[in-house]
Amino acid sequence: MSEQFDRIVMQMRQGGMTRREFVGRATALGVSTALASAIFTKGARAEEAKKGGVIRVGMSGGESTNSLDPALAASEVPFQVNMTWGEMLTDVKPDGTLDMRIAEEVSSTPDASEWKFKIRKGVEYHNGATVTAEDVVATLKRHTDEKSQSGALGVVKGIAEMKAEGDMVTLKLSEANADLPYLMADYHLIIQPGGGVDNPTAAIGAGPYKVNVNEPGVRHTFTKHANYFDSTMGHADEVEILVINDNTARTAALQSGQVHMINRVDPKIVELLKGVPGVSIKAVAGRGHYVFIMHCDKAPFDNNDVRMALKLAINRDEMVQKILGGLGSVGNDFPINSAYPLFDDSIPQRTFDAAKAGELYKKSGHDGSPIILRTAPGAFPGAVEAAQLFAASAQSAGIPLEVKLEPDDGYWSNVWNVEPFCASYWGGRPVQDQMYSTAYLSTAEWNDTKFKNAKFDELLLAARGELDAAKRKSEYSEMANILRDEGGLILPMFNDFVSGVSDTIGGWQDDPNGELMNGRAQVRCWLNS
Repeated sequence: MSEQFDRIVMQMRQGGMTRREFVGRATALGVSTALASAIFTKGARAEEAKKGGVIRVGMSGGESTNSLDPALAASEVPFQVNMTWGEMLTDVKPDGTLDMRIAEEVSSTPDASEWKFKIRKGVEYHNGATVTAEDVVATLKRHTDEKSQSGALGVVKGIAEMKAEGDMVTLKLSEANADLPYLMADYHLIIQPGGGVDNPTAAIGAGPYKVNVNEPGVRHTFTKHANYFDSTMGHADEVEILVINDNTARTAALQSGQVHMINRVDPKIVELLKGVPGVSIKAVAGRGHYVFIMHCDKAPFDNNDVRMALKLAINRDEMVQKILGGLGSVGNDFPINSAYPLFDDSIPQRTFDAAKAGELYKKSGHDGSPIILRTAPGAFPGAVEAAQLFAASAQSAGIPLEVKLEPDDGYWSNVWNVEPFCASYWGGRPVQDQMYSTAYLSTAEWNDTKFKNAKFDELLLAARGELDAAKRKSEYSEMANILRDEGGLILPMFNDFVSGVSDTIGGWQDDPNGELMNGRAQVRCWLNS
């Protein structure tokens, strides 16, 4: 009981639960109600949020081509920026439960084919207007339009009918989906006035901060939204996000106090940073993964023997140790790990096999010309080194893999989802349906491997409405095997989210849903000094 109790005390001190939640969980472990209440009062008082000041964040993952249109957010800085000024219908808490945001209540028919979201009253946009159910419907409709190029297209495509009545939004689905409230937490689905149709880049939202300065690839500044509806967020007067893609410069900015937190700490210097006074390293295991993606519709990757040869030609254990410094785990060429409910751990782990890779490469009939793998330093921490390790192990199998270095600026618009073979990363999603719908459904805008498989699509739609957990797990397992054996995804490793945080920051809470508290560190944390 001691370890469990220590964990819930730590979570409470980090702002992760209400008094009722803490007392309920503590009493379940045998602690008296009076003692639990006293511990909560003392802990909450010690960790009471402080107001004021400017929180500065140094981030990798920003480019001059970034947009304030939530539909187009494809890298880490736009994600963090949008989570600062925007709000979705729902979000996901660190423990995986639903966090009601613009919606205050959600309900469904027994078969999960129709969902109702009650819109919170009095939520105000930055321009003084009130969020309405009509705005919600208009937002969702905009993201269903293929012209919007929304990263959430695969998520919202299953909505057959949307209706706003008073403060209620009703969504009727073409196929039942038991996970729909979690899908509405997709970070592209920020609610905008009129759905953002007239000006999607206006950055008028209902989030805790208003955009003040927007210099893509350089910096983004924000001022507090005085009428924000949630008093547990938005503690600082201002927030500044500085784009610092260079690892050394970003680390130096944290050490010198120029910024209060950074993302993507280079695993090679984690132990060194642990010894720096006033700095803490936060490493959180989750659903994030570093990948190499092949377009299944372009030669030579339209040949599954080539794809499988490359999957067998990568040394996953070496990647985890040399690139992640052990801060992660091996991947198995499908984007799901034990962080997801209904994960099938019986699927055999793929391993490096130079002989088999070479055999498949010869069988493919490839002409022996260089196979170009594109990467950039900002594709993920250690991406260049990872690509070079991959090239070396592929060469040992007789596969002519060649690494081409691309500039960070413009990588996510000019290389990712454009070139047929490149390095990339995914932060993961709260549920399997969202991960698969976003990136592997045939019609998804972000199907970055151009994987199109009718059986996979059929299973995905069936699993959405399946309320029997065992059957749903079986369907997800079959999907995983199809993607693993036929898809264009090479997933050598799941990464921990590794951040560097100044000890002047209060309210930090480990969150497995994404980097820097799933994009909310700057709005949930506060300055202690």
